[in-house]
Order: sequence, then C-alpha cells, then structure tokens
Amino acid sequence: MQKVPTFSKGGVHPDDKKVFSRSQSIERLPMPSELIVALSQHLGAPAKALKAKGDTVLKGEKIGESAGFISSDVHSPVNGVIKEVRRVTLANSVQCDAFVIVPDAEQPDQESVKLDWKDQSSADLLAKIKDLGIVGMGGATFPAHVKFSVPRDKKVEAFVVNGVECEPYLTADYRIMLEKGEQALEGAMICAKITGARRVIVGIEMNKPDCISHLQEIVKQKGYPIEIVGLKVKYPQGDEKQLLKATIQREIPSGKLPLDVGAVVANIGTCNAIYEAIVLGKSLYERVISVTGECIANPKNILAPVGTKVSDLLAFCGGFSSEPEKLVSGGPMMGFSFFDMETPITKGSSGLLALPPQKKVRTTPCLNCGRCVAACPIGLMPAKLYRLIDNGRYEEAMQTSLMDCKECGCCSYVCPAHLPLVHTMKTGKKLGRKKK
Repeated sequence: MQKVPTFSKGGVHPDDKKVFSRSQSIERLPMPSELIVALSQHLGAPAKALKAKGDTVLKGEKIGESAGFISSDVHSPVNGVIKEVRRVTLANSVQCDAFVIVPDAEQPDQESVKLDWKDQSSADLLAKIKDLGIVGMGGATFPAHVKFSVPRDKKVEAFVVNGVECEPYLTADYRIMLEKGEQALEGAMICAKITGARRVIVGIEMNKPDCISHLQEIVKQKGYPIEIVGLKVKYPQGDEKQLLKATIQREIPSGKLPLDVGAVVANIGTCNAIYEAIVLGKSLYERVISVTGECIANPKNILAPVGTKVSDLLAFCGGFSSEPEKLVSGGPMMGFSFFDMETPITKGSSGLLALPPQKKVRTTPCLNCGRCVAACPIGLMPAKLYRLIDNGRYEEAMQTSLMDCKECGCCSYVCPAHLPLVHTMKTGKKLGRKKK
C-alpha cells in the first residue's frame, strides 16, 4: 500500500471542527452601511493614503499606494464617499490609518469581460498583480509580486499550491476549491508562467476527498499539467516548509526560503485572486471568510468586502447562539484573539471564530516530558527556549534557533503543564531582535 505523503517531524492531530461550515456554500454579504478599509492589511510597510476625508471613491480604485519594496496597494471595495480617516487597531494588534467609507445606495455590477493572459509576458503579468494589490490569502499577506519575482540566479522547479487548510474550523479554501476550482487552477497556471515553474502541484489533505476528485476532473478536462496530491491529515501540513517536504520531498534549510530549494508556494485563495486580477481585471477588494464556531447561530462562508466590520458579519450569521468566551481572527492555532466588534476584516482574514468557554486549566512547572520536542515540526526544543526567554536570556535563545519557530502552536497544544509556549516564543523574538 502506498504511503500517504506528509512531513517527517512532529505535528499534531486536533479535531478539525469543520463540520459547522463546510457544507455552507459561499454567500455574498449584503452591503454594509460603512466599511473601514485599513492601509496596513499586508506584510510590510503600510500603504500611503491617496485619498482624504470627503473624497469620492470608485469600486476597484486605488486608494492606498505601496510605500516600500515589501508593501501592497489598497483599493476601494465600493463606490462611495470617505466619511473620515481614523486610526484603527486590527485583530492582529497592528495599528494603522484607515478610510471609513460610506457606500453609495447603488453599486456597479462587475464587468464580465475576460482577458487572455497566454500571450502576455511574465513581467506584464507580474506588474498587473502588483497594481491590483494581490497578497497571500492564507493569512501571511506577503505581497504576491514580491514572492513571484524570481532572481536571475534562481530557478523555480515547482510551483506548489496550498489547498491544505489544516487549521481547525476554517472552510473558506475548501469552498473555493469546490465552487471556484476552475478559476483557481487557471490562476495556478498563470503563477507557473510568471515564475517559470516546470511543475505545478496542488497539495490537499485527505479529509477533503471531494476537493481532490473535483480538481482532478478539472485538470483532466482542461488538460492542465497539474498534479493533485492527497496529503495525510496532520497539522501544520499547510506551512510552506512542511508542505514542500510532503509534496516535493525538499527541506528548507534554517534561514532560507522556498526559492532556495527551487520552489514557490501560494495559497489556493491567492491563485483564485490572481485569476480574477489577470483575467477579470479585478483588484483585491473582497475575500471569502469562514464565520464559524460553536457560538455562531448560523455558520457561513461569506464573500465580504475588505473593511467589513465583525459586527456586520456576525449579524449576517444570526448573531451568537450562546455567549462566546473568545473571538478569534483566523484559526484557533495561529489566529489572534480580539474583543472589539468594530474591528474590520483585511485581505488576510480567513476566518472569524466565536468559541465557547474552555475548561480552566492550571499552569504547572515544566515536567520535562519531551512532548513539545516530539510535536515541533521544525525540530526545535520549545521547553529549553521557554526557559531561556523566561530568564531573560534572549540572545542565547536566538542562538538556539528561536527565529526558526513558526508559531504554529503544536508545542502549546501538547504541553501537559499548560505553559504559554507560543506566547513566550513570540515575546522572545521581539525582545531578541531589539537586543541585536
């Protein structure tokens, strides 16, 4: 019997909790009364504001310009008027300026003209991706035009599409694969042309057999040279290091990038956004987000404008069925807990979770059981790093590969002492960088 591919070290198997929203088709959110469009919804420098209070904006119009090499343009999701420009705090605690836009009563329909990309140069395709503000949709929000800019001394052998969605609860990518699979695969072919990749591989966990068969059928019909690979269900299979180990059997060395092993990785949602940008000429001003969890009355997968407030998403889902203990942006393993219902979603908002009260646990001293070491997919020693950081030995922690930590949460998940391992790693990284 052939072994199901996966990464070699560590990993955990949390309950996937996808039952709440996986059967819910993507629904478009009715237009909210106002949107809060942040100028920092991507990795890197915040965009520079191109509009001011009182200005009229058009759907798809650039309203924020990238302010550095690693930055991204921001576009208006609607026709409307800028009510004000104010400071906001996003779910990931980033503070930035944002446009508060009041949408017009009438909104234009999206044009259905399709553009041919096959005769366009890689440079032209890359420029369009930049101009239309495409970033990684899996949560990291790295500007796509930067990731796809392959240096002359590098060659891309494999373009790997992340269709894993290994975080519990989240089903946005799952629904994109089922409902927009043809567009997403064409987007992957566009990415392959831009990067010059010889192979295109889509990795999907085996708990999504309908997605695997659906995409395989599309590949067969279209004649795309794309490999659909079923992967073992194991968290964090969707991390690019683990995904490359599972799909092309290559391990990224410490401090290196996928390009250093001849690969580029992109999320399936990113491929769909690139299809819409290149073929439909659509800037990235809306995204699919899973609103789910035990405390949501009617969990849904929602196509919502960037800048939609959490309160509007919750109202569309019927509010809470019971009082949640915690709201989380993203997944429960790597997402961000927040409390303000006026918080807007961004390009990287893959999920909104309302989670019930958890059993209270007591933190105890480290048991030296080694479970965190066995679970770490990078092969680090979390307990040792925890002790170093807890004792203020940040430089020593940095020398013990602290920066290789992916903050995936596997160590905290298995720790019987309930130590705040991931939180401590994050703190150690910040303080360690300051000490340099």
